[in-house]
Amino acid sequence: MTTTLLPGNLISEPCGALVGCEWLLQNLDCPDLVILDATFFLPRQQRHAQQEFARRHIPGAQFFDIDEIADQNSTLPHTLPSAQQFARQVGQFGINNDTRVIVYDNNHFFAAARVWWMFRVFGHDNVYVLDGGLARWATLSYPVTAERKRPEPKLFDAVFQPRLYVDLEQLRAIHEQGGAQILDARSADSFNGQRPLHEPGLHPGHIPGSINLPYPNLFSAEDQRLKPTESLRQLLSTTAVDSTRPLVASCGSGVSAALLLLALYQMGIRDVPLYDGSWEEWGRRADLPRQSLSN
Repeated sequence: MTTTLLPGNLISEPCGALVGCEWLLQNLDCPDLVILDATFFLPRQQRHAQQEFARRHIPGAQFFDIDEIADQNSTLPHTLPSAQQFARQVGQFGINNDTRVIVYDNNHFFAAARVWWMFRVFGHDNVYVLDGGLARWATLSYPVTAERKRPEPKLFDAVFQPRLYVDLEQLRAIHEQGGAQILDARSADSFNGQRPLHEPGLHPGHIPGSINLPYPNLFSAEDQRLKPTESLRQLLSTTAVDSTRPLVASCGSGVSAALLLLALYQMGIRDVPLYDGSWEEWGRRADLPRQSLSN
């Protein structure tokens, strides 16, 4: 059987925002494709993403640190950088505006979806998330390596897309005027203010009127893949979400909210913005309302 290669030597074009491990294995040698490992762990997980990457990653992958490719002047964690900074740093990965970017992680899509969102915020839609990430890749016994890639830097032109981003003042207006439904991707105990918080100045609870849709509900625990589109639609139908109205996604610090965006994208609900500051910002403000089971 003869395989017809597509432009850039791809075996086939990706569909939607996800690519399967089988697809990536077939296309590992495509010269127009760059693979990024965006693994990120919360402090309580007591794991070190860069050390794990150094020991084992998908061949050709490069490490994307969401705390390094971020606004270093912000008091909030992994805040979206400027377009100029993003362009400069991703260009070092050998990415230009024609590059197909595949992002994965080893922690339930946790940061891969955020990096997918970051590329889209800066005008690059040719970006996809590896369904199941490194965990599924390893389960399938596909190749891994400790070898580091040294790409030739390229010029990337980043153009900010404001429709995909919401800041504090915009979200305050949305909350006061009811301009959109606010989805919160945190766990139910965090959303309800039941999980102890150890960060000084951060209060428990959630934005009044927001809707909780915990991000672990979006993927299969068995194979780490995003749930099928119909299952995601059924999940959404069990909540108070009206998919015909505008939406905005939030979470603890702007990471897991992007998994909501990825799931909504697969359902055909696209261009939903992310509130980058999320609860790390809102939950520290004494002048903003908050709600928990205790009040």
